[in-house]
Amino acid sequence: MSSSTQDRAWNVLDGDGDGGHDAYDRDAYDRDAYDRDAYAHDAYDHGRSPARARRTEEPPPFWRAPFSAHYYREVGYALTGLPVAIAGFVLGVTLFSVGLGTLVTCLGLPVLAALTSTARGFGRLERARVRSLLAVDVPGPAPVRQTRPGLWGGVTARLADVAGWKAVLHQVLMFPWAVFRFSVTLTFLLLGWAMALYPVYHWVFPTFVHWPGYRIVDFHDGADHYAYYVQSPAQIAGFSAIGLVIVFLTAQLVRGLTNVDRAAARGLLGR
Repeated sequence: MSSSTQDRAWNVLDGDGDGGHDAYDRDAYDRDAYDRDAYAHDAYDHGRSPARARRTEEPPPFWRAPFSAHYYREVGYALTGLPVAIAGFVLGVTLFSVGLGTLVTCLGLPVLAALTSTARGFGRLERARVRSLLAVDVPGPAPVRQTRPGLWGGVTARLADVAGWKAVLHQVLMFPWAVFRFSVTLTFLLLGWAMALYPVYHWVFPTFVHWPGYRIVDFHDGADHYAYYVQSPAQIAGFSAIGLVIVFLTAQLVRGLTNVDRAAARGLLGR
């Protein structure tokens, strides 16, 4: 921008008609110009179109999925996401409750502003986890724009931060999903491989437990006792085959579960 053009812009901002330059107006104009340039560069650096979420790695085919690094990164995301979700949910609910409870005092608004800032931090962490473990790059939202100077200007800017409130919503909504995703993933992961590898450790039961094999059924009906063991070669082979089927299906199940997290990150944590 030329010097004369900038002077005219400053005179307009000054508004007193005497041609003087107010320092605060000059700083505000420069800051707004910088923000506009940064946003334009960020929005149009990919073929002059706004940045959108994109997949960085294609999932492997069905027959290779259970043995791929992609699948175990998805499993890692599903299992490690529970403690992150617990921390985000507890902190979010606590700050929201304290903020509402103290809203009649001067402390309520800063606490709610801290809630949106903290949620943005959790959103940044979640986008990094989605990028590294789920192979989806979700561009983050624009930074908070503070239009008023001072502490209360920062508080009001964060209270009006739509991206921050969407991140809060993500923390609340995805907590029960994280519990469900963790439970289902761990259950089917262990079940499938335990059944598939049964021929490897079948010898443990007759040697140490004094069972002829793994006991599936064991119940009493009055004086009668019924028990079913996996012990013959055909039974062992069939048991292991069912386990392999579960292993392959679990890979597709985990992909479906994590697709919900991909969609949530795009819709609530992205631009």
